[in-house]
Amino acid sequence: MSPAANRVLRILVGVVFGIAIFTLVARRMGYKLGGWVVVRCRAGHLFTTLWIPGIKLKAVDLGVVRFQYCPVGEHWSLVAPVRDCDLSDEDRRLAAQYRDAPIP
Repeated sequence: MSPAANRVLRILVGVVFGIAIFTLVARRMGYKLGGWVVVRCRAGHLFTTLWIPGIKLKAVDLGVVRFQYCPVGEHWSLVAPVRDCDLSDEDRRLAAQYRDAPIP
């Protein structure tokens, strides 16, 4: 394997490892990343979106938050996952009414 290919492989492994560590830490903190997640936009709207760390086709990843379309307020906004323990039953019901496109 050439040195350039070796370097690319090491970078790729590092990125995958970093995403895995980030996901594990977020899950330990109470966030259910890696599937359908309840998120809150900057306007306070709750909705459910497919959140797979490292894979984004409909949003711009900014670390812990994403810039994506809010189907509740019909606007573009920063959205962040909400910990399950911070949601009431009413919050979960409202978020379930608005489900984003099934694309990560």
